[in-house]
Amino acid sequence: MRGANAAQQGDTLRVTGGSVSSSSSCGCVYERVHGVPLPFPPPPLTQGIRLRVIPAGRVGFVRTTVECKESRIGKKPIEVPSNVTLTLEEQFIKAKGPLGELSLNYPGEVKVVKEESGKLRVSKTVETKRANQMHGLFRTLTDNIIVGVSKGFDKKLQLVGVGYRAAVEGKDLVMNLGFSHPVRMAVPEGLKVKVEENTRIIVSGYDKSEIGQFAASIKKWRPPEPYKGKGIRYADEIVRRKEGKAGKKK
Repeated sequence: MRGANAAQQGDTLRVTGGSVSSSSSCGCVYERVHGVPLPFPPPPLTQGIRLRVIPAGRVGFVRTTVECKESRIGKKPIEVPSNVTLTLEEQFIKAKGPLGELSLNYPGEVKVVKEESGKLRVSKTVETKRANQMHGLFRTLTDNIIVGVSKGFDKKLQLVGVGYRAAVEGKDLVMNLGFSHPVRMAVPEGLKVKVEENTRIIVSGYDKSEIGQFAASIKKWRPPEPYKGKGIRYADEIVRRKEGKAGKKK
């Protein structure tokens, strides 16, 4: 009722594609329903005219052009070592090297091609903001599988705390972390774990994502606390320390 009465106060008439509608200053559009002619200004609803109120923002839209900048990472070519064999399609790649075999599927926004120089290049198939994001991401993932099967990756962790120590027993990593019992973790297939000086853990393998996941699961047992720095941290991690609460003055 409020929208209809507002339209009676001298609002404008709009003709679009042969249909007639009226718009009011309150941001609503009134249009005819089921072929019933719409008088202008529209009469009150009590006179039997059914009106459908549409927010003005839904009547039309303005199309803008978004400039998609080239990804600085995505446009870099990827070196392929001589000891790596590739199986290549536009949306799929499989790399086989001395350390193992990895594959990667690409979304429709990007593809991978091999240049005459032997280098790989990831390129966009469309010019959209999402394609620009996928461009840099999948260039990095492609480089990771090439480096992984040829050289491998590792992740180092450090145990900090009195009595904290680790050891490898068979295919398990065993850690003493201040609990009433040792923590035993099975090492995933394809990964290797080495312990140096009882407090330094090195996780290595050819799949960078699996290395990162297993290292994170190790750290999760004792994340470094901010007061004394005790816990498990990455070798290159900086732990932000906090000052302890001061005792009450006598």
